[in-house]
Amino acid sequence: MNFEPSEIQKDIQTMTREFAAKELIPNARKWDEHHEWPAEAVKKLAELSLLGVAVPEKWGGAGLDNVCYALAMEEISRGCASTGVIMSVNNSLYSDPIMKFGTDAQKEKWLAPFARGEKLGCFGLTEPQAGSDAAAQQTVAVKKGDRYVINGSKNWITNGPKADAIVLFTMTNKEAGHKGITPFIVPTDTKGFRRMPPDKKMGISAAWSCTMYFEDMEVPAENMLGKEGDGFKVAMSTLDGGRIGIAAQALGIARAALEEAVRYSGERKSFGKFIREHQAIQFMLADMATEIDAARLLVHRAAVLKDKGVRHSQESAMAKLYASEMASRVANKALQVFGGMGYSKEMDAERHVRDARITEIYEGTSEIQRIVISANMLKD
Repeated sequence: MNFEPSEIQKDIQTMTREFAAKELIPNARKWDEHHEWPAEAVKKLAELSLLGVAVPEKWGGAGLDNVCYALAMEEISRGCASTGVIMSVNNSLYSDPIMKFGTDAQKEKWLAPFARGEKLGCFGLTEPQAGSDAAAQQTVAVKKGDRYVINGSKNWITNGPKADAIVLFTMTNKEAGHKGITPFIVPTDTKGFRRMPPDKKMGISAAWSCTMYFEDMEVPAENMLGKEGDGFKVAMSTLDGGRIGIAAQALGIARAALEEAVRYSGERKSFGKFIREHQAIQFMLADMATEIDAARLLVHRAAVLKDKGVRHSQESAMAKLYASEMASRVANKALQVFGGMGYSKEMDAERHVRDARITEIYEGTSEIQRIVISANMLKD
């Protein structure tokens, strides 16, 4: 068992840490306050080959492993959680399924420009009545010659307001239940594709999401991703990998909260000494650091398994469950270290609390992760 990162992994970690310090940390609070899409930061992610980290160079990506991706996600999210999830969606939720299930022609057209960062992708599974219950899809695709006519809606689609294409899940056979789900790659300028204004959210405010409507939208059959009826398998496989990215995002948020709490504890005095000299604060910092390290081990284990090409549903669920709930605990403790100042918009502590909370919800709630973990444990 080797815990030492490779030279390339160290290089990626250093590069993304320096980028976050220079470009993200100075701007994250402003982007959050004004709900501002971090356009320049996303452009620079593309220049650094961070929008297709694990995509082979042949298809426009950096050709690195998923441990590199997890390390990069942690560093970017430590700088700005909103920028982190924009990066995660394009890597994990858009590029990954096309890389795994797409044809060479689809990869050339719908993967390479996105992995290079020339275009941005999103992932359309969630609906008003189909969140955790992904099989309850109501968006319908009906075959009409060499095309499919799609009607329905999706909501909470991260990157949706800015995306050039979406991996869109539809129901092609309602009677077949989860075996009747089929995904399509759909450009967002397709006739009948309509996007609503960005959602107003509690956290990750600079990572825009929106509701989408599809009204008699015609999509060529050649845009089908995988085989008809394979959509549930595509979605679950994609989410297994996506949960590694969100777990790494949670790590970054928690690290930001801890590092800022450590710094502040050496600036603020109470009862005649710095608050870091009080055992109550020391114990909080110790617990926070221990939980972050434990979560990182889970995240990197899942990433290694993905790199090996073996099933990692349980390990990804464990990583996402623990890292996300850990991030909320750490962010709340960090705010407590700041005391009243932590509740002020003048400090980043309150933003970390808000940003951490969503990691327990998207790409599978904590309750869904527990279902996945227990189901794998209790298999006959």
